Amino acid sequence: MRMGIEKASWVYILGIMTLIRKILISCIAVITFTAAAQAEKLSLTEISDYLNSLENVSADFQQSNEDGSVSTGKLLIRRPGRLRLEYGGEFAPLVLVSGGQVGVFDPSSNEPPTRFPLNQTPLSIILKRNVDLTQTKMVVSHTARGNDTYVRAQDPDHPEYGYIDLIFGDAPILKAWKIKSQDGSETFIQLTKMELGGSLKSSLFNIKSEAKKRGTPIE
Repeated sequence: MRMGIEKASWVYILGIMTLIRKILISCIAVITFTAAAQAEKLSLTEISDYLNSLENVSADFQQSNEDGSVSTGKLLIRRPGRLRLEYGGEFAPLVLVSGGQVGVFDPSSNEPPTRFPLNQTPLSIILKRNVDLTQTKMVVSHTARGNDTYVRAQDPDHPEYGYIDLIFGDAPILKAWKIKSQDGSETFIQLTKMELGGSLKSSLFNIKSEAKKRGTPIE
């Protein structure tokens, strides 16, 4: 009788262990499937097509600087080749991109805007008429983190100009970027309340017109 009870106990224990094993295998399968789903990244072709589809864009932005300071403002993009970063607050700078140039306005100065060629900044990559991230040596890294896709891109002919990190959510949608310029400085910009379409006047991006309006004309 005792042998029967012990045998029954072992059968019961083995049954419990088998059940636990099945549960563990199911949990591992679910975790693996979830991780795989989260890790699925947008292709470079999808991202390139998305960027090329953008024409007029407006969004709020928050900029994090290397010194720990944070700035906010309004971003306007008119592709190809035009961008406006309008910072909020008194004595706030203004950055305009048009005509192949970047113009930085300092309201606390009576000097004309600082200007430099757009093609010497990583920002030129997303403002091109035809964005092609599949171009050889343009993309340095292409990864997924959670549901977001991260792309680090550079000018393949001039990697010394720095790089731009682009962060895309599902759909895709551009959520943020970080620029490391050729002088080593880094700037992170996060976008919110993005709106597509509409009409943006060319004057919003005109560096010469803005300089003239501010009383610091340039030739």
